Amino acid sequence: MHLLDLTLETPAANLALDEALLETAEAGEGPGNVLRLWESPNMAAIVGRSSRVDEEVDRAECGRREIPVLRRASGGAAVVIGPGCLMYSVVLSCQEHPPLRMIGEAHRHVLGLVARALRTLLPQVDAAGTSDLAIKGRKFSGNSLRLKRDHLLYHGTLLYDFPLEAIAGCLKSPPRQPEYRAGRSHGEFVMNLPLDAAELRSALIETWHAESKQQAWPESRTRRLVAGRYAREEWNLQR
Repeated sequence: MHLLDLTLETPAANLALDEALLETAEAGEGPGNVLRLWESPNMAAIVGRSSRVDEEVDRAECGRREIPVLRRASGGAAVVIGPGCLMYSVVLSCQEHPPLRMIGEAHRHVLGLVARALRTLLPQVDAAGTSDLAIKGRKFSGNSLRLKRDHLLYHGTLLYDFPLEAIAGCLKSPPRQPEYRAGRSHGEFVMNLPLDAAELRSALIETWHAESKQQAWPESRTRRLVAGRYAREEWNLQR
Protein backbone atom coordinates (compact mmCIF):
# COMPACT_ATOMS: atom_id res chain seq x y z
CA MET A 1 0.00 0.00 0.00
CA HIS A 2 1.34 3.42 -1.00
CA LEU A 3 1.03 6.31 1.44
CA LEU A 4 0.23 9.82 0.24
CA ASP A 5 0.22 12.25 3.16
CA LEU A 6 -0.79 15.41 1.33
CA THR A 7 -3.16 18.29 2.02
CA LEU A 8 -3.74 20.84 -0.72
CA GLU A 9 -4.60 24.49 -0.15
CA THR A 10 -8.37 24.44 -0.65
CA PRO A 11 -11.22 22.03 0.16
CA ALA A 12 -12.11 21.92 -3.55
CA ALA A 13 -8.59 20.85 -4.52
CA ASN A 14 -8.55 18.19 -1.82
CA LEU A 15 -11.83 16.69 -3.06
CA ALA A 16 -10.49 16.79 -6.61
CA LEU A 17 -7.32 14.97 -5.60
CA ASP A 18 -9.31 12.07 -4.16
CA GLU A 19 -11.14 11.66 -7.47
CA ALA A 20 -7.91 12.13 -9.44
CA LEU A 21 -6.27 9.29 -7.50
CA LEU A 22 -9.18 7.03 -8.43
CA GLU A 23 -9.08 8.04 -12.09
CA THR A 24 -5.31 7.63 -12.25
CA ALA A 25 -5.49 4.12 -10.82
CA GLU A 26 -8.35 3.21 -13.17
CA ALA A 27 -6.33 4.43 -16.16
CA GLY A 28 -3.34 2.33 -15.10
CA GLU A 29 -1.24 5.47 -14.67
CA GLY A 30 -0.59 5.19 -10.94
CA PRO A 31 -0.60 2.76 -8.01
CA GLY A 32 -3.77 0.74 -7.59
CA ASN A 33 -3.68 0.79 -3.79
CA VAL A 34 -3.17 4.10 -1.99
CA LEU A 35 -3.85 5.44 1.49
CA ARG A 36 -4.10 9.20 1.55
CA LEU A 37 -4.25 11.27 4.75
CA TRP A 38 -5.18 14.94 4.80
CA GLU A 39 -6.80 17.62 6.93
CA SER A 40 -8.53 20.60 5.38
CA PRO A 41 -7.06 23.93 6.54
CA ASN A 42 -10.46 25.57 6.06
CA MET A 43 -14.00 24.56 6.91
CA ALA A 44 -16.34 23.34 4.19
CA ALA A 45 -19.73 21.66 4.00
CA ILE A 46 -19.49 18.68 1.66
CA VAL A 47 -22.57 17.01 0.19
CA GLY A 48 -22.78 13.64 -1.49
CA ARG A 49 -22.91 13.24 -5.24
CA SER A 50 -26.70 12.74 -5.31
CA SER A 51 -27.57 15.05 -2.40
CA ARG A 52 -30.02 17.93 -2.69
CA VAL A 53 -28.13 20.77 -1.10
CA ASP A 54 -31.12 22.61 0.37
CA GLU A 55 -32.39 19.44 2.04
CA GLU A 56 -29.14 18.83 3.90
CA VAL A 57 -27.33 22.16 4.29
CA ASP A 58 -28.28 25.47 5.88
CA ARG A 59 -26.82 27.61 3.10
CA ALA A 60 -27.65 30.88 4.87
CA GLU A 61 -25.67 29.83 7.94
CA CYS A 62 -22.79 28.59 5.80
CA GLY A 63 -22.78 31.95 4.05
CA ARG A 64 -22.74 33.79 7.36
CA ARG A 65 -19.78 31.73 8.49
CA GLU A 66 -18.10 32.00 5.06
CA ILE A 67 -18.08 28.22 4.73
CA PRO A 68 -18.26 26.99 1.12
CA VAL A 69 -20.67 24.26 0.08
CA LEU A 70 -19.03 21.67 -2.17
CA ARG A 71 -20.01 18.35 -3.71
CA ARG A 72 -17.89 15.21 -3.67
CA ALA A 73 -17.83 12.42 -6.24
CA SER A 74 -19.00 9.75 -3.79
CA GLY A 75 -22.43 9.18 -2.26
CA GLY A 76 -23.76 9.64 1.24
CA ALA A 77 -25.04 12.60 3.22
CA ALA A 78 -23.52 15.99 4.01
CA VAL A 79 -20.59 16.49 6.38
CA VAL A 80 -18.65 19.49 7.64
CA ILE A 81 -14.85 19.27 7.54
CA GLY A 82 -11.96 21.46 8.63
CA PRO A 83 -9.19 21.64 11.22
CA GLY A 84 -9.73 18.98 13.86
CA CYS A 85 -11.17 16.49 11.37
CA LEU A 86 -8.64 14.07 9.92
CA MET A 87 -9.61 12.79 6.49
CA TYR A 88 -8.55 9.44 5.10
CA SER A 89 -8.99 8.13 1.56
CA VAL A 90 -8.15 4.71 0.18
CA VAL A 91 -8.04 3.66 -3.45
CA LEU A 92 -8.16 -0.11 -3.77
CA SER A 93 -7.88 -2.51 -6.68
CA CYS A 94 -10.99 -4.60 -7.24
CA GLN A 95 -8.96 -6.89 -9.49
CA GLU A 96 -6.88 -7.89 -6.49
CA HIS A 97 -9.95 -8.17 -4.23
CA PRO A 98 -13.04 -8.82 -6.40
CA PRO A 99 -15.55 -8.77 -3.48
CA LEU A 100 -14.97 -5.01 -3.23
CA ARG A 101 -17.22 -4.66 -6.29
CA MET A 102 -20.13 -5.39 -3.93
CA ILE A 103 -21.09 -2.27 -1.98
CA GLY A 104 -21.81 -4.10 1.26
CA GLU A 105 -18.49 -5.91 1.13
CA ALA A 106 -16.65 -2.64 0.42
CA HIS A 107 -18.15 -1.04 3.53
CA ARG A 108 -17.44 -4.12 5.62
CA HIS A 109 -13.86 -4.45 4.44
CA VAL A 110 -12.72 -0.84 4.72
CA LEU A 111 -14.62 0.07 7.88
CA GLY A 112 -13.41 -3.15 9.45
CA LEU A 113 -9.80 -2.15 8.87
CA VAL A 114 -10.29 1.43 10.06
CA ALA A 115 -12.11 0.20 13.17
CA ARG A 116 -9.33 -2.30 13.82
CA ALA A 117 -6.77 0.49 13.62
CA LEU A 118 -8.66 2.65 16.09
CA ARG A 119 -9.37 -0.19 18.49
CA THR A 120 -5.65 -0.37 19.23
CA LEU A 121 -6.24 3.00 20.94
CA LEU A 122 -9.94 2.86 21.85
CA PRO A 123 -11.36 -0.67 22.21
CA GLN A 124 -14.98 0.61 22.21
CA VAL A 125 -14.89 1.64 18.54
CA ASP A 126 -17.46 -0.14 16.41
CA ALA A 127 -19.07 0.06 12.98
CA ALA A 128 -22.62 1.38 13.04
CA GLY A 129 -25.35 1.92 10.48
CA THR A 130 -24.29 1.47 6.88
CA SER A 131 -21.06 3.45 6.86
CA ASP A 132 -20.40 5.04 10.25
CA LEU A 133 -17.96 4.47 13.08
CA ALA A 134 -19.15 5.17 16.59
CA ILE A 135 -18.44 4.72 20.29
CA LYS A 136 -21.39 3.74 22.47
CA GLY A 137 -23.82 4.95 19.83
CA ARG A 138 -22.17 8.32 19.17
CA LYS A 139 -20.78 8.89 15.71
CA PHE A 140 -17.28 10.23 15.03
CA SER A 141 -16.79 9.03 11.46
CA GLY A 142 -18.92 9.19 8.32
CA ASN A 143 -17.80 7.42 5.16
CA SER A 144 -18.71 7.08 1.50
CA LEU A 145 -17.48 5.40 -1.64
CA ARG A 146 -17.29 5.55 -5.40
CA LEU A 147 -16.85 2.38 -7.40
CA LYS A 148 -15.48 2.25 -10.93
CA ARG A 149 -14.84 -0.81 -13.07
CA ASP A 150 -11.56 -1.93 -11.48
CA HIS A 151 -10.96 0.39 -8.52
CA LEU A 152 -12.74 1.67 -5.45
CA LEU A 153 -12.43 5.05 -3.73
CA TYR A 154 -13.46 4.88 -0.08
CA HIS A 155 -13.03 7.94 2.09
CA GLY A 156 -14.20 9.30 5.40
CA THR A 157 -13.92 11.66 8.34
CA LEU A 158 -12.38 11.17 11.77
CA LEU A 159 -13.46 13.86 14.24
CA TYR A 160 -10.94 14.42 17.00
CA ASP A 161 -10.82 18.16 17.85
CA PHE A 162 -13.58 19.61 15.70
CA PRO A 163 -15.98 22.41 16.74
CA LEU A 164 -19.08 20.23 16.78
CA GLU A 165 -21.40 23.22 16.94
CA ALA A 166 -20.44 23.94 13.31
CA ILE A 167 -22.07 20.65 12.31
CA ALA A 168 -25.26 21.55 14.15
CA GLY A 169 -25.19 25.05 12.70
CA CYS A 170 -24.46 24.23 9.07
CA LEU A 171 -26.29 20.94 8.53
CA LYS A 172 -30.00 20.23 8.67
CA SER A 173 -31.35 16.99 10.04
CA PRO A 174 -30.42 14.45 7.35
CA PRO A 175 -33.27 13.07 5.23
CA ARG A 176 -31.84 9.55 5.57
CA GLN A 177 -30.84 8.42 9.06
CA PRO A 178 -29.50 5.11 10.40
CA GLU A 179 -31.73 3.40 12.93
CA TYR A 180 -29.16 3.71 15.71
CA ARG A 181 -29.36 7.52 15.52
CA ALA A 182 -32.84 7.28 17.07
CA GLY A 183 -33.82 10.79 15.96
CA ARG A 184 -31.07 12.53 17.92
CA SER A 185 -29.89 16.02 16.98
CA HIS A 186 -26.40 16.55 15.60
CA GLY A 187 -25.25 17.79 19.00
CA GLU A 188 -26.51 14.66 20.73
CA PHE A 189 -25.28 12.30 18.03
CA VAL A 190 -21.72 13.27 17.05
CA MET A 191 -18.56 13.29 19.14
CA ASN A 192 -14.83 13.90 18.96
CA LEU A 193 -12.38 11.11 19.57
CA PRO A 194 -10.18 11.61 22.64
CA LEU A 195 -7.07 11.28 20.46
CA ASP A 196 -4.80 13.56 18.47
CA ALA A 197 -4.03 13.59 14.76
CA ALA A 198 -0.62 11.96 15.18
CA GLU A 199 -2.14 8.96 16.97
CA LEU A 200 -4.81 8.56 14.31
CA ARG A 201 -2.32 8.81 11.47
CA SER A 202 0.04 6.25 13.00
CA ALA A 203 -2.74 3.75 13.66
CA LEU A 204 -4.08 3.97 10.11
CA ILE A 205 -0.65 3.74 8.49
CA GLU A 206 0.27 0.69 10.56
CA THR A 207 -3.00 -1.17 9.97
CA TRP A 208 -3.03 -0.49 6.22
CA HIS A 209 0.70 -1.39 5.95
CA ALA A 210 1.21 1.88 4.09
CA GLU A 211 4.99 1.81 4.19
CA SER A 212 5.82 3.06 0.70
CA LYS A 213 5.61 6.85 0.67
CA GLN A 214 4.29 8.25 -2.59
CA GLN A 215 5.86 11.54 -3.62
CA ALA A 216 4.23 12.04 -7.02
CA TRP A 217 0.53 12.84 -7.27
CA PRO A 218 -1.78 13.52 -10.25
CA GLU A 219 -1.39 17.29 -10.21
CA SER A 220 -2.60 18.09 -13.73
CA ARG A 221 -5.62 15.80 -13.42
CA THR A 222 -6.47 17.41 -10.08
CA ARG A 223 -6.29 20.90 -11.59
CA ARG A 224 -8.60 19.85 -14.43
CA LEU A 225 -11.12 18.44 -12.00
CA VAL A 226 -11.08 21.63 -9.91
CA ALA A 227 -11.59 23.83 -12.95
CA GLY A 228 -14.22 21.63 -14.58
CA ARG A 229 -16.13 20.52 -11.52
CA TYR A 230 -15.21 21.38 -7.94
CA ALA A 231 -14.84 25.15 -8.42
CA ARG A 232 -18.13 25.45 -10.32
CA GLU A 233 -21.52 26.19 -8.78
CA GLU A 234 -23.13 24.11 -11.52
CA TRP A 235 -21.51 21.06 -9.94
CA ASN A 236 -21.61 21.98 -6.26
CA LEU A 237 -25.16 23.35 -6.06
CA GLN A 238 -26.87 21.19 -8.66
CA ARG A 239 -30.36 20.05 -7.71
